[in-house]
Amino acid sequence: MNNVNDLRSAIELLKSLPGEYVETDVEVDPKAELSGVYRYVGAGGTVMRPTKIGPAMVFNNVKGHPGARVIIGVLASRRRVAALLDTEPERLGFFMRDAVKQPIPPAAYAGDKPPCQEVVHYATDEGFDIRKLVPAPTNTPEDAGPYVTMGLCAGTDPENGDTDVTIHRLCLQSADELSMWITPGARHLGAFYDKYEKLNKPMPISVSIGLDPAIYLASGFEPPTTPIGYNELGCAGAIRQKPVELCKCLTIDETAVANAEYVIEGLLMPHDRVPEDRSTGTGKAMPEFPGQTGPAPMVPIIKVTAVTHRENPIMQTTIGPSEEHVHMAGLPTEASIINMVETAMPGRLLNVYAHPSGGGKYMAIMQFKKSIPSDEGRQRQAALLAFSAFSELKHVILVDEDVDPFDSNDVLWALNTRYQGDIDTVTIPGVRCHPLDHSQEPSYSPLISDVGISCKTIFDCTMPFKLKDHFARSKFLDVDPKKWLPDMF
Repeated sequence: MNNVNDLRSAIELLKSLPGEYVETDVEVDPKAELSGVYRYVGAGGTVMRPTKIGPAMVFNNVKGHPGARVIIGVLASRRRVAALLDTEPERLGFFMRDAVKQPIPPAAYAGDKPPCQEVVHYATDEGFDIRKLVPAPTNTPEDAGPYVTMGLCAGTDPENGDTDVTIHRLCLQSADELSMWITPGARHLGAFYDKYEKLNKPMPISVSIGLDPAIYLASGFEPPTTPIGYNELGCAGAIRQKPVELCKCLTIDETAVANAEYVIEGLLMPHDRVPEDRSTGTGKAMPEFPGQTGPAPMVPIIKVTAVTHRENPIMQTTIGPSEEHVHMAGLPTEASIINMVETAMPGRLLNVYAHPSGGGKYMAIMQFKKSIPSDEGRQRQAALLAFSAFSELKHVILVDEDVDPFDSNDVLWALNTRYQGDIDTVTIPGVRCHPLDHSQEPSYSPLISDVGISCKTIFDCTMPFKLKDHFARSKFLDVDPKKWLPDMF
C-alpha cells in the first residue's frame, strides 16, 4: 500500500517514478497558454492532434499569480493512475468495482485546524477577488472564462440530510461569483438543487480543489451503481482503506475535504441563471470530453462567501477532453459495467475498457469468453446490461478472449476479421444518452427528437462459438525475450 492521501503525497510518488512528472519555472499565462503547452506534453484523450500521453506537469511561475503553482495531468495516464491507486492498469475496473461495493464512510477531521483552512479569505474582506485568489486556467482563447475543472462540489439534501459529491465545470464570473453547469438529470447535486429551488432557498455548496486522486476517481460513479443516498467519498475511503476526512466550512453549513489545497465556500442561488459567457461574450463554454467546445448555456450562480487554502497552495486543473477526463469518467464506467454483468452472468466478462475516443463515457470495449454452446448470444446480452449500467454509453464493441481490449489495433483487427456489418450490428434507436455529443441533436438528423437522444449500437466482433477453431489465430512459439534483449524486457 502506498502512502498517497492527498495531492502533495501523490506528487511525491510521481516524482519517484521515471517519466511520470515534470515541472517548469518558465512563466506561463493561465489564459490558454498553460493548456496549450500541456496539449503537447501529455493531454491525450480526444484533444485535437498533435497530442500524446505524457507526464503530469507543474507550472511554478504563473502570470498574474505570484507564488502560485498549477499542476495538470495527474490522472492523464492509465499507468500513472494504477500507480497512484497501488494496482495494475488492466485491473483498474475490477479494483474500482470492489471499492464501490465496500464503502468506508467519510469522517470528521480529528485535528485542530484542517490544512485547507491554513489561510482564509472572506468575501467581506476589502479587495476580495476569487479571480486573483484562485489561478484557474482558461483552456482555449475562446472559452467563456477561467474554469475550475477539478472542483469537487459537495452538497446536502434539504429533506433527508443525504450528502453527495460531484465534479462540475465552474466558470469564474466576477470577484465573488462562479457559474455552475449541471448535466440535466445526471447529477445527484442537481436533484438536491431542484429541492432547494422549490423551497426558494440557496443551497450551501463547497468546492474542494487539489485532492487525493482516489477522491476524483471515486466521484465519477453515477446511478444505478451509486444511487441517490450513496456518497462517493465512501468509495474513495475504500480505495485507501481509511475514511476521507472532512472539515466544517467557515461560512456555510457544509463540509469540505480537510486536506484539499483550496476550498471555495458559497451559496448556489435559486432561480438565478446567467449566460455562461457573461464575462467574455465569446458565445462558447469550454472544451468538454467529446473534444468540442459547445455554446454557453444559461447556468446557475454560486455566490462565493469565502476561499480557504493551504500555505503555498497548488492549483489542480485538467483539459476538458484530455486523457485525465477519460480516467475520471471511464474507470467508474468500467467498474459499473463489470458489476452489472458479473451479477447477471458471472465468469464470462473478462475485462472492460472505456476507450479514450469516447472520453471514458461513449464507448466500451468488452472482452467476453464463450465457454459452452449456450454462451452464444450472451455476449450481446452483456452489452445490453452495459447500457443499463451506464446510461451515457453509446457504443459497445464485443471481442473474444484472444483480443486485447486495451490495444486499439487488435480491436480493429477483430472488427475487420470477425464482424459483418449486416448481421453483427445491433442498433437501439431513440435512447437518452448525453447532450454534449453534437451528433445527438435534431439538426444532425430529423429522426432525432431531442438533444441527447441517440442510437446506441453494439458491434459484435466475437467469433461464433461453433466456428472457434476456424477463427483461431496463428500460434507462435512462447519464449522469454529477456534471454536475447535483457535490457528491453
